[in-house]
Amino acid sequence: MDLKLKLDRLYETYNKIEYVDPDPLLFLYDYPEMKDREIAGMIAASFAYGQVAQIMKTVAHVLEKMGPSPFAYIDTRSQKEISHDFKGFVYRFAKQSHIVSLLWEIHRIIERFGSLEASFCEGLIKKEGANALDGLVNMYRQIEHPEKIGHLLADPEKNSACKRSHLFLRWMVRKDAVDPGGWEQVSPESLMIPLDTHMYKIGVMSGFTQRKNMDRKTVEQITNGFKNIIRQDPVKYDFCLTRFGIRKSLDINQLKTVFLNG
Repeated sequence: MDLKLKLDRLYETYNKIEYVDPDPLLFLYDYPEMKDREIAGMIAASFAYGQVAQIMKTVAHVLEKMGPSPFAYIDTRSQKEISHDFKGFVYRFAKQSHIVSLLWEIHRIIERFGSLEASFCEGLIKKEGANALDGLVNMYRQIEHPEKIGHLLADPEKNSACKRSHLFLRWMVRKDAVDPGGWEQVSPESLMIPLDTHMYKIGVMSGFTQRKNMDRKTVEQITNGFKNIIRQDPVKYDFCLTRFGIRKSLDINQLKTVFLNG
């Protein structure tokens, strides 16, 4: 059977909203307004590391503090007020200063560009044949003090896989039964794979990469592998494939038959 046909069958079976929980993507469904959703998405993606139960608890806590409209919160609160709201905040390596700096830098970017999407798109306009990394670089360069945000945002100009940033972009750009989308100016063709341990194993299994490091080059290789299957939407299968290994009922070894003689 053709590999694309096998992947499309997995997509039809598992790319459904009932397979989302538990995933921080769930929080984005609460925000029909794009100005709120992109901020909620940035927060949810920034904390998407560690044990999933703690991720969900932390993202829920932050968004609850911000009220029904994250945009209104960002637009109206001073840095001092944000610091007061998140006094004593701790999540693994992230402290009060990190979350306050992240929210304040989001405020600064939106104040300058009008939205996170507009900042991202400026990076695409500046470079011919631009992809997601170019947009991320432009957004990151708008941050006045990135060192204060720490590990919550990866520097896209370094060799990092930037998994959480690419995850955020998948949520914002793609629109289907799972990904809510909303960034109308960005093509799914420009997206890159959010590389976690599950997608890395899939990348090796599929023959898309033989690299030992989960870095930027590996992201490019696996993304290119999927582009050979579906150029216009290389991240299409990310959600359904990564359910294997994340959900207890779905063993990643089950995918071997998918890629074998694909």
